[in-house]
Formats: sequence, C-alpha cells, structure tokens
Amino acid sequence: MNRGKGDEAGEAGERIGGGSGGRGGANLPALRGHNEALLLDLLRAAGAPGLGRAELAGRTGLTPQAVSKITARLAAEGLVAEAGRGASTGGKPRTLLRLVPGARHAVGVHLDRDELSAVRVDLAGGVVARWSGPLDFGAGPELVVDAVVRALARVSAEPGAGPPLLGVGAAAPGPLDWRSGVLGRVTGYPDWAGYPLREVLAGRLGLPVVLDKDTNAGVVAGAPGGPGSGTSVYLHVGTGLGAGLRLDGAVHRGGRSAAGEFGHQVLRLDGPACRCGGRGCLEVLCLGAVARGDLAEAARILGEGAANLAALLDVDRVLLGGRVVDAAPEVFVAGVRGALEARVLLERPPTVARASAGVAEGAAALVRGRVFGWT
Repeated sequence: MNRGKGDEAGEAGERIGGGSGGRGGANLPALRGHNEALLLDLLRAAGAPGLGRAELAGRTGLTPQAVSKITARLAAEGLVAEAGRGASTGGKPRTLLRLVPGARHAVGVHLDRDELSAVRVDLAGGVVARWSGPLDFGAGPELVVDAVVRALARVSAEPGAGPPLLGVGAAAPGPLDWRSGVLGRVTGYPDWAGYPLREVLAGRLGLPVVLDKDTNAGVVAGAPGGPGSGTSVYLHVGTGLGAGLRLDGAVHRGGRSAAGEFGHQVLRLDGPACRCGGRGCLEVLCLGAVARGDLAEAARILGEGAANLAALLDVDRVLLGGRVVDAAPEVFVAGVRGALEARVLLERPPTVARASAGVAEGAAALVRGRVFGWT
C-alpha cells in the first residue's frame, strides 16, 4: 500500500524547526509534512539498529529518490542519523538510519485537583526529568497557571543547554473543549467554566500548547508507540473517576469533547448522592469504597462499570491508572478482570493491565505524536 503522499519534488509546508537549545525551536501548529512524519514514525517504531533507505521506500511506497531527499533533510536537522551498516544480501551493505531521540524534547503536565505533575521526555518517550507537587485546583485559574509555569521551569533545561522543546501538553479535568482549549463546568470548580487555559498557558510559556482531558492523555500514554489498532479504554481512578477511549486506533473525544464521562453512569438507583447532582453514580460508589479502605469492593465496582463499557464498545483492552490504582495495582487488575470474565459475553474477555505510563507522559505524547503524524 502506498502510504506516502506525492513525491519529494511536490512536497510543501514547514518543518519542525531547530535552534540551538533553550525553549526555541518548533512551530507546532505548522506540522511536518506527511511524508517526513511517516518516515520518522517508521524509524521510531523500528528502534535499534534502524532501517535502510530501501526499506523505508518499500514500506511507504515513496521513490528511493524521495526517501533520500527527505532523510537528508531530517539528518541536517539532527532528527535522523546513520547507524552503521546492515547485513549484506548479496550487494553493497545498506546504510542504516535511526531516529535521534534527544534531538527534541516535549513537556507534559497533569493538572489534577490536588496535585501537579510534570515530565520532560525525548522523541522516543524516554523521561528526562520529572517533578510533582501539591496543587489546589480550586484556588482559581490564575494561581494554577502560575504553578504550571513554575513546574515547567523545574523540568526544563537551563536556557541554551538542552534540545529545543516541541511544546507543552497539558492534561486537565474535564469537561473541556480540546479544539478551542477552553474548560467547561468542571464539577465542583465553577471558576474554571469558560477559562481559555490553552491560550493563557501558550502566552505565559511562549510555547505551543496542546490541551486535552486527563483521561484522553491517559489512553494515549497506555498505547506508547503510536495509534496502533483495536479498541482500548483507560480507566482513571484518582480524585475523580473517568475514561479515555481509543476506538479503532484513534482517540475518541466526541463531537462536543464530552466522551469518557464514565464515572457518572448510574449503577444503583436511589444510591448515595454524587457531587454531579445525581445518585448512585459509579464514581461515588467506587470512591466511597476506597474511603472506607475496602479496595477489593472498589475494584469490583470499577469492574462492573468496565463490563458495561466493554459490552457496549467491544473493547480489546482495559488499562487502569491513577493514584488509587497505583497504590494497589494487583487488587484493581484482579477485581476488574474478574468482573469482565463474569459478565462479558465473549469467548475472550478484554485484557486488563495497569497503564504503562502516567497522564503527564500521555500529555507529552500528545505533542510528540504530532511529529510522527499520529495525534
């Protein structure tokens, strides 16, 4: 299948820039051309020892000449480097190319209701720096933005000392509009309604900013290495409870950015009051069990909600994350798996696992993914 678009002679558009360190560099809105992103993603996925130009041409359908021109340009920008010679198949040994992970960095921040986490990662997703500290999301937007600016400074290299930053991914509680970067009526935090968080952060940081719900960042973190295929759900249990959805390989946000309000499905009619105004919601039942110290019951309740979702969407994988899960991952994996096996009417129930990375890493992946063409 010809995955490449056009030929090198007809390519147009800006490339992700360089610059010598500090926070300069990339103009994220001007995305790299399709063919450049395609080749970079193949090299990222291949890892060591790399791929030859002929292999890149064969996998993309681009001409060898186009591949040579694109990779020469990427090498000039420091994004690609030669990685030695591959085994000979009878002719001249081919020169292998590899992605240079340290050529660019991205930052991800997770604005939880009571904690702020920040990471700086390389192009391959490796964490270079990490910081976390307390946050009062209810203190109001201005104070929270100040805290994000300080967190970025803590994980950033000294000006002129590190590779350029591609941008910042910010993950926050929903509801929010990921297209406009404006928050909605976050339950319990009325001061945030209508706040243009992405615009304000971009102005304060002087960097491109991507904003998404924490659960969407979580499902991206749960599938490192690109969009892949299949249907996954990420269930986040922390100060709240929500879900991120990946349907047929793509993050599903919904036309109004409202997908994933998993915690407010009603499991018990006339159950305890929830902060959303309803009664018997999954969130209040699950977190109530956590507050009582009954983690096995919390896991069972979470599994009942997961079974509803799996039956509705024919889910392949269920990924679990958040501080409550992180404190007792075996309990939650076992509880959710047990509920799925008991209730899902499939020969093979969805697999259940703890998410391989956190929400902050997922927020950074939203930035990295634009380099590789998969977010």
